[in-house]
Amino acid sequence: MSAEDSLNDSWVVLRSSFNRRKITEAALVLAAMRIPHRTQWRSHAWLLLIPAEDVVRAEAQLRSYDAENHRPEAPPPYIHTFERGWLGVLVFLAILWLLPNLESWGTFGWDWRRAGLLHAGLVADGQWWRTFTALTLHGDLGHIVSNSVFGAVFGLFVGRHLGTGFGWLLVLLAGALGNFANALMQPPAFQSLGASTANFAALGLTGAFMWRRRRAGKVAWRQSFAPLFAAVALLAYTGVGGERTDVVAHFTGFAAGVGGGLLASTFDVRRLGKSGQAICGGFALWLLAYAWFKAGSAGL
Repeated sequence: MSAEDSLNDSWVVLRSSFNRRKITEAALVLAAMRIPHRTQWRSHAWLLLIPAEDVVRAEAQLRSYDAENHRPEAPPPYIHTFERGWLGVLVFLAILWLLPNLESWGTFGWDWRRAGLLHAGLVADGQWWRTFTALTLHGDLGHIVSNSVFGAVFGLFVGRHLGTGFGWLLVLLAGALGNFANALMQPPAFQSLGASTANFAALGLTGAFMWRRRRAGKVAWRQSFAPLFAAVALLAYTGVGGERTDVVAHFTGFAAGVGGGLLASTFDVRRLGKSGQAICGGFALWLLAYAWFKAGSAGL
């Protein structure tokens, strides 16, 4: 038997890792305790070898070091996924595409566009319902198609992380609040319509909600800020272009959504259950229908 074979027989592998730093750290611990050791690269892994008779003592020292210096990993942030989110998107699209037909048919004898568009002066005079009804009106086919696409994408994440009922109720309220803030900032003759305010509210809502939940999970600030940063980047990229774009409405809707997301992050949405989600969804539909009832009644 050669001297090398004898050496291999008397030394055993105490630790192995693909990460050289971990092996080097363990080797330094053993060196401080004057325990013989050596490191070796073998079979695509780093090995820490020690004499067989020192295994018990070395293992005890490494366990003690790990207990004193290695903090347990923080639990992953709680971001619950409720569902696929398609139900809320389908209802959103159904409402958006139903309104042009109701308008063209002159349903109930209403002038739907005149009764429901956002008119800053009339909102300031107390016609709050216009902040809701304007979200469902659009100028032309291109307008409704773009809002349908963006609303479906942003709303999908809302439904997944906050539930269809609760999430879309927050989107509706934040969209209306964004319209209200926009109306107060504009001259009395200002008019606007479209779902984009609610779409950017959904974007801000999801970004802020996920940001706060990641922060609660002790995630590094760069990682926790990623969802909100992505939301701001999308706002900057998609919310300021176009000749007829109501930029103020996009920013007020986004800001209202961020506020809603921060509030929602303090509440455990799981407590709502399926019945609570259904109640929230029903209330959102009722609120929108009631706003249109007020709009139609005021126009008679």
